[in-house]
Amino acid sequence: MTTPTKNTLQQIPAGVWVLGFVSMLMDISSEMIHSLLPLFMITTLGASALAVGLVEGLAESTALIVKVFSGALSDYLGKRKGLAVFGYAMGALTKPLFAMAPTVGIVFTARLLDRVGKGIRGAPRDALVADIAPPHLRGATFGLRQSLDTIGVFLGPLLAVGLMLLWADDFRSVFWVAVIRGLMSLRQR
Repeated sequence: MTTPTKNTLQQIPAGVWVLGFVSMLMDISSEMIHSLLPLFMITTLGASALAVGLVEGLAESTALIVKVFSGALSDYLGKRKGLAVFGYAMGALTKPLFAMAPTVGIVFTARLLDRVGKGIRGAPRDALVADIAPPHLRGATFGLRQSLDTIGVFLGPLLAVGLMLLWADDFRSVFWVAVIRGLMSLRQR
């Protein structure tokens, strides 16, 4: 088995790098919020554990259902970039709702809309990577994009915990930082 060389990474199209960094920034933003959301809903909004479970379960199942249709829609329309951008924008634009949420209902709405955005962007983004990747680098391109995504999943909660410690458990301030990260992901496209 060979390891990727510097030359291999240089051959990966710029569009794949951009998609990877967009994924990373969006995941930092999302995970900063999602890692704190159950505790926020219980301690700040007074939600029950049952309500937290319902919000999370319905949100994640919504994303999975939407993925099925977005993949078919992406193939039918052939507008992969437009669908992916729309999904990322939907995710980024829901982030302020978490920071301002006065009730569990607003959190639920924001969570559902955020996950619909995730469902919309996933399949078209992956198809876009396949479309722009040279056949001999397809595995490397998917690996790079997923690696950058995973870095975001790791850094998001880490950053959230660090800011919670720094700002004495100020959930809303941490959520506003996540808003900035989410908006940064849109600037990368």
